[in-house]
Amino acid sequence: MTACKAVEIAAEIYWIGALDPQLREFDIILKTANGTSYNAYCIRGQKGVAIIDTVKISHADEFFARLEQVAHYEEIQAIILNHLEPDHSGALPELIRRAPQAQIYLSHRGQMMLKGIIKDEVLEYIPVGTGDTIDLGERQLHFLHTPFLHWPDTQCTYLEKEGILFSGDIFGCHFCDSRLFNDKVGDFRAAFEYYYAHLMRPFREHVLEALALIEPLPLNLLAPAHGPILRDSPAAYVQRYRQLAEPLLAAAKQEKTLLIFYISAYGNTTRMAQAIGEGAEMVNGVRVSLYDLQGCEVSPLVDLIEEADGLVLGSPTINGDAVKPIWDLLSSLALVKVRGKLGAAFGSYGWSGEAVSLIEDRLRGLKLRIPVKGCKIKLIPTDAELEQCRGLGYELALHLTGQTEQRLITLNELIVRETNYA
Repeated sequence: MTACKAVEIAAEIYWIGALDPQLREFDIILKTANGTSYNAYCIRGQKGVAIIDTVKISHADEFFARLEQVAHYEEIQAIILNHLEPDHSGALPELIRRAPQAQIYLSHRGQMMLKGIIKDEVLEYIPVGTGDTIDLGERQLHFLHTPFLHWPDTQCTYLEKEGILFSGDIFGCHFCDSRLFNDKVGDFRAAFEYYYAHLMRPFREHVLEALALIEPLPLNLLAPAHGPILRDSPAAYVQRYRQLAEPLLAAAKQEKTLLIFYISAYGNTTRMAQAIGEGAEMVNGVRVSLYDLQGCEVSPLVDLIEEADGLVLGSPTINGDAVKPIWDLLSSLALVKVRGKLGAAFGSYGWSGEAVSLIEDRLRGLKLRIPVKGCKIKLIPTDAELEQCRGLGYELALHLTGQTEQRLITLNELIVRETNYA
């Protein structure tokens, strides 16, 4: 590709984005071995020009250089914002300054973000959703409400006649290749899967909602906001998202699943885990699985957790804290949706015993429900204390199966419990 040259992706529809091949880390959390691209598009119609998204501010000059090759600023009638994250809205303030007549279209949830970016209370814009359209003459642009892919404001824009979906971040990936099209660039499958796993997977229920809107559409081309433009077999990428987002055991799952993860220094927390499992198995309809984290890699466990209904974590207290394998597991939960799952904690201790409450705090922070107070036992559990553990498992199982009233531990209960622990 000639430097800063706009690329026609269909008749009078142009890629006017920017390439960032040297980027090696995106948003702090994603590795980008191949850099990335910030894809923006220009659509020419009989009634004017529409621009879909802009680019990161550091690459604004590239964006405007390409835009000026295919349109005059006074021709721009619409600026469509599929996603307002800074890598797509960085050049927006300057575009508004250069094309002040253009009408801005964005999702309803994008309004507050736009105000945060522009800082102009009198700025006019039109919030849109599924069913709303823009008429560019012979071309009709349709909006699809597809929130949380991966920010609340995200939407897709569909060009009906040409069968082109401008999808925002969904179906994208961080893979910079100046050849642009998926049938020309290098093998980007790993980047595509990595992008889904880290950005879309935590919102897979929203992915499924979006797919319900997208799958019925005739598709000749997918134009995402990052990575290759998907003109070869675009439906295959939609199908792959369906495979990734569908619950693995949805058809076969008839019972509630409770996962118990533990690690033990002297076997005491292990005995507690086993007793909790025994108590949970007393309730019909609950499938219990125990995992000793000393013998597990964390990555495969994330798949199990995503499908599970309840998680119980057990750790001894060492140096006033839960042990590292527990925190490694907890940190991995940011990759999947755990909100609303049932959670609990347990563990033995020698002196102070902070691990249980620290684990519970983290589970609450991840929006799990903690309906039963954890078990915290000093050193070697007695038979009576193991019976308490069985009681914990039994009560958790009742909650899982809906056989007891769901409730959260109140602040007063927490204070009383912590007082008893002290």
